[in-house]
Amino acid sequence: MPHPQTPHGRRPSGSRRPGGHQPGGYRTGGLWITAGIAFAALVAGCALALFTMLEFDERCAQGITKGPGRFLRARHEAFPPATVCAYEHGEVASLGGSGALHLFLWAALAVMTGCLFTALIAECLDPRPGGSRLVVPMTRSAKLRRTGLAFSMTGTVFLLFYARAAWRLFAGPSSVCAAGADWGSQPPRTLEYSFLPPQATCRFASGMTRQLNPDWVASLATELAVPALLAGAGFALAWHRHRTERRGA
Repeated sequence: MPHPQTPHGRRPSGSRRPGGHQPGGYRTGGLWITAGIAFAALVAGCALALFTMLEFDERCAQGITKGPGRFLRARHEAFPPATVCAYEHGEVASLGGSGALHLFLWAALAVMTGCLFTALIAECLDPRPGGSRLVVPMTRSAKLRRTGLAFSMTGTVFLLFYARAAWRLFAGPSSVCAAGADWGSQPPRTLEYSFLPPQATCRFASGMTRQLNPDWVASLATELAVPALLAGAGFALAWHRHRTERRGA
């Protein structure tokens, strides 16, 4: 049977070429759905953990929350969100710092991360349909649209979070720590700074030093670049294959 032709004598994009193979793609819909559910569960769990942190350190200091021995100090954990009160003979944590919610949040994060990276890696591959039930026929144009959507989503999340964490770094080395506030004649000095991770060390007139961003914010802003870069690689490969096929058609 002759190969279908367009009115201009060209084969439609994504069709099988003589000597080539029919393009395909992995079924990643289930992975994206699972990652979305895990993300929703993660947000809900973190909200509950943050709620239980309210005034937890004050209750420890006032003796309302009892611990083993005399109360020493309190600290805040970034993930899972928790306030941990240290006593002479041990520690007492809010709901997110131990128990079922603590394990649930780590499990939700692991599921979301695993599904997300598996889906993004699958988008970079070019499997042949027929060898596995996980592979379906897919035109180059459809693959380009799908990888483009993944790239735009992950890239947008990275850019928004990075911009929120790093906007003061673009004010210049001498005014990073003073940007966004009126410090009068004694603005804080910037001792050192970096764009990735977005961080700076600020020294105030009192001699106290402090980081521009919490460590978890700087780390997350950097880590969010990984899925965006992986999705970008998948989009670049899909664009290259789509362009190569059109040239050979």
